[in-house]
Amino acid sequence: MSTIDPQASMKLQPELTPGETIHWAGMPNPSVIFHIEDWAMIPFSLLWGGFTIFWEAEAAGSWSNKPAASHPWEFGMLWGAAFVLIGQYLIWGRFVVDAWLKRHTYYAVTNRRILFLQDGFKRKSRAVYLDALSEIQQEGSATGRIWLGPKGSMFGGRNQPRQSLSAVNINAAVPVLADIDDVDSVYHLIRDLREKRLVTKAAP
Repeated sequence: MSTIDPQASMKLQPELTPGETIHWAGMPNPSVIFHIEDWAMIPFSLLWGGFTIFWEAEAAGSWSNKPAASHPWEFGMLWGAAFVLIGQYLIWGRFVVDAWLKRHTYYAVTNRRILFLQDGFKRKSRAVYLDALSEIQQEGSATGRIWLGPKGSMFGGRNQPRQSLSAVNINAAVPVLADIDDVDSVYHLIRDLREKRLVTKAAP
C-alpha cells in the first residue's frame, strides 16, 4: 500500500489545485544507488579522468628532465584544469551532488497529476498530468525508478531522449521518479489512477 511522507506532503501542498488530493508522497532514497547507465559511465569517466591528469602533468613538464622554466605552458595547464574538474565530477562528484539534491527533492502522486519539487540550489517544480502519459516504465521492485515516458539513454540517439547525468534532474527530457522506495506500489498506483482518468475522460 502506498504511503504519504509527511515532509513531502507538506512541501507539495502549495502546488495543489482545488479538488486535488495526494495519494502518495515521498522523497528519493538518499543512499548512493548505481544504475545500469552508471556502470557504463565508469570506464568512460576513468578514461577521461586519467587522460586529463596525464595532460596536466605533461603541461607542467613532469615527464621531462628539463627545468620547469623550459615548460612555460601556463595556458595548457589552465585549459587542462577545467577538464580535470569535469573528470572528477564524472567519477565521483555527481554522486555527491545527487546525494545532496535527494534530500531536497519531493514527489507526489495526486488524483490528477504527478508533482515534482526540488528546493535545492534554487526552487524548481514540475507537474505531469496522468491522462497525458504516453507510457510508464518501472525499473526495480523495492527501490527503483519510474519513467513517465520512453526511457532515455545516457548518450542519446536520433529518436531517443537523452538521459540526464543527474539521477534527480526534474527538468530532464523524460521526467523520472528517481530512487523511490516501494516503487512497485507507486507504479501500480500511477497506472490505476491513469486508467481511471482516461475512463472518466472518455465517458459521455
